[in-house]
Amino acid sequence: MLFDIPPAEVAKAKIPHEIFLTNLIGNHILMFVAALGTYSVMPLAMLFVPTVSVGSLVYTLWRARRSLRRDPWFVACHWQIAARRSRIFIVMLGLLGMVSLLGWLGHTYLGMMREAIFALIGGLGILPVMVTMLVLIIMESETLHRASQSRLPPWVVNRYPNPEAKQVEELDRDAATAHGDS
Repeated sequence: MLFDIPPAEVAKAKIPHEIFLTNLIGNHILMFVAALGTYSVMPLAMLFVPTVSVGSLVYTLWRARRSLRRDPWFVACHWQIAARRSRIFIVMLGLLGMVSLLGWLGHTYLGMMREAIFALIGGLGILPVMVTMLVLIIMESETLHRASQSRLPPWVVNRYPNPEAKQVEELDRDAATAHGDS
């Protein structure tokens, strides 16, 4: 749904998506690879990725809750979208943590081979997180683009209604082209 939103609010509405994408791409992909490359020299560098991630996710959830009372409607809606996706990512990271814990327990107390543990953690922990990250990156990129166009998904408008919001009528280009109106 397209709305008549001032450019300053559009810029503010893009911030939560930029934070989330920076966490996923910049932190979980790029910084993880960099920290992994320096692991033999500086093993504590691996702590940078989860520290930044937790900070980013907690800030997004906190800011989304605060935005409902403080920010304009369009900006608050975009914070809610980012918070919802942050919760999904937190659940997936929790799943990875649980699978890793089960793998450690299986190796330590049940005598499972290291290869079996790596297969368990990789297949049931890391792979779902990576697929979820890919899907979330695509969704957040699309929502960032929608925010720059003053758009909101219908489910957000239904969940957080604002009768004062000015919706802009859109012409369906395909229908106009079919009728020869272009």
